Amino acid sequence: MLQSRWWGWGFRSAVMLYFVVLIVFPILGIYGHSLSSGWTAFAQNITEPLAWKAVMLTLKLAVIATLVNVLIGTMAGWVLIRYRFPGRSLLNSLVDLPFALPTAVAGLMILLLLGPRSGVGQLAERLGFTILFHEPAIVIAMVFVTFPFVIRAVQPLLEEMDPSEEEAAYTMGATKSKTFFRVILPNMLPGILGGAMLAFSRGIAEFGAVVLVAGNIPGKTMIASVYIFGEIESDNVVGATAVSVILLTLSFLILWLVNHLQARRKGL
Repeated sequence: MLQSRWWGWGFRSAVMLYFVVLIVFPILGIYGHSLSSGWTAFAQNITEPLAWKAVMLTLKLAVIATLVNVLIGTMAGWVLIRYRFPGRSLLNSLVDLPFALPTAVAGLMILLLLGPRSGVGQLAERLGFTILFHEPAIVIAMVFVTFPFVIRAVQPLLEEMDPSEEEAAYTMGATKSKTFFRVILPNMLPGILGGAMLAFSRGIAEFGAVVLVAGNIPGKTMIASVYIFGEIESDNVVGATAVSVILLTLSFLILWLVNHLQARRKGL
């Protein structure tokens, strides 16, 4: 009994030490370093025009990418659960590819797909616009790396849904569209919202895929993560950490909301 108690205490201590050293200390370091030159310097760094434009551009494009993922991800999750077709298992496995693929490789894939020598790039040029090194390329990169979140959040809810609810709606004369919006969608909504918030949080933090396709023009196509990288290269660590604090705080709030939604769902 004593051995078991000591083993449990040691296991918990090891987990807590791991958590504190690898997560808590670095986060505190970011917040502490951002304020190392005082509140005035912190305010100047986060209100610096290029920094502010980078943050606002990041938020705007992450919102667009999230909306795309909500639409496509919900449809994809529905198809993968409700339909049986050849290649379904392979398609379901490919959903997780962005999690396993290095983001720089994802950026290279998009670069080759949308570049001036590609069919898509040449078609866009003939139509009078370019995708690469403009905002649409950043959105595509964000969509690619965050694609699995909504799908994987929606799928379990569809699997757990009681078929009798739909059957009851049909029995009472409801149409397919009415049944979807009145019965199915409310059951999917927690997963859609949770997946969307995680996709948004991941989108504002993306660097590897975006840096290759954005062009990184200050004030135009430079997002926050690329701005932070540039400030580190310029030896402005305080400026880099100040912008990092904005993204970190947003991520904390989003994760808290996700956990809150999950807790409410379990409570229901």
